[in-house]
Amino acid sequence: MCRPSEIKVNIQMKTNLKWAALAATVLLAACATKSNVKADGTTDEPVFPKPYSLTFNNDRGTFPTDDELDKMRPGLTKDDIYKILGRPHYDEGMFNVREWDYLFHFYTPGVPLDPDNTSGVEGITTCQYKVIYDKDKFARSFYWKPVFPEDAVCPPRGPEKVKTQSLSLGADALFAFDKSGPSDMLPAGYAKLDRFAEDIKRFERVSAIRIIGYTDRKGSDAYNDALSLRRAETVRQYLVNRGVPAAVMSAQGLGKRNPVVECSTSLPRNEEIACLQPNRRVVIEVDGLGKLTVE
Repeated sequence: MCRPSEIKVNIQMKTNLKWAALAATVLLAACATKSNVKADGTTDEPVFPKPYSLTFNNDRGTFPTDDELDKMRPGLTKDDIYKILGRPHYDEGMFNVREWDYLFHFYTPGVPLDPDNTSGVEGITTCQYKVIYDKDKFARSFYWKPVFPEDAVCPPRGPEKVKTQSLSLGADALFAFDKSGPSDMLPAGYAKLDRFAEDIKRFERVSAIRIIGYTDRKGSDAYNDALSLRRAETVRQYLVNRGVPAAVMSAQGLGKRNPVVECSTSLPRNEEIACLQPNRRVVIEVDGLGKLTVE
């Protein structure tokens, strides 16, 4: 039989263990932010969790509606986003963190079966979605990453009744070589983006604008993915400054995926780089009712 003093010690030990476990959970949540988020709620290199390492929804993710995604915009609070999209799907935490991650699925006929999707259903495009908050916990930037197919554009294109138009801008005309920042943009790039912004202002309706950066095959996958994303994000921010609504725009970097030309690896270096030039580009896709005049 335990003496009263022993019972009291046991209760105290259990209480201490509970508080230690809670403290460890909070610490892990605080360490979960890996995207090097800046005070203004942006990041140069968003880091996504492993796609199917979800904590909620039985590792399955959810199917967002167009209406839910249309409501996402800078300035929302965590309570706002919780009401729109629900709790984040991963274990980064909810309160003392500045990024939330989701796994979203979209019905897209013709897409083959994703071997990692336990639903066993074909015709589904899967994307990760990241919300990043500023230092005051207001949502400021939003990022997409394709999961399956790996070269998918996220979110998938809008319904057929909304016309999709595309503008492809050569990266060599937009940015100085191997550069990606606002100060690295070239005059020809400014001019085309200014004309694009004026076109968008005349649209009757704009559902989505997807800005997708690409590189050529030179360099590592990780470097090219990061460079293409930074360029796409720079273009997105430039258009925001020119009056294009931030809420309808998303930036994505696909690196060397989806090349438009193939060049022999036996070419001299200068000739190979020149041959690969069309692959270095930023593509802007617009779902809306209107007409782009810029080319």
